[in-house]
Amino acid sequence: KLTTHLEEIDRVACKMYGQLVDQLKTCNGVTEQLKVTDQMKWVRRMNAVRHEAAEIVAKELIYDEAT
Repeated sequence: KLTTHLEEIDRVACKMYGQLVDQLKTCNGVTEQLKVTDQMKWVRRMNAVRHEAAEIVAKELIYDEAT
């Protein structure tokens, strides 16, 4: 029973993470054009986007601190 629950949480977390990364990339101007023109800036922004998405997922799903 626990394994089933954890698998479901993992599935939901992965889906949520992917959607958040896509949304945050758009909001923060992380584009393929930026990747071509300024790779270091793209890497910094992508790292920030991934970190923010992971924090949101952890807060809302793992720690259950949804507002």
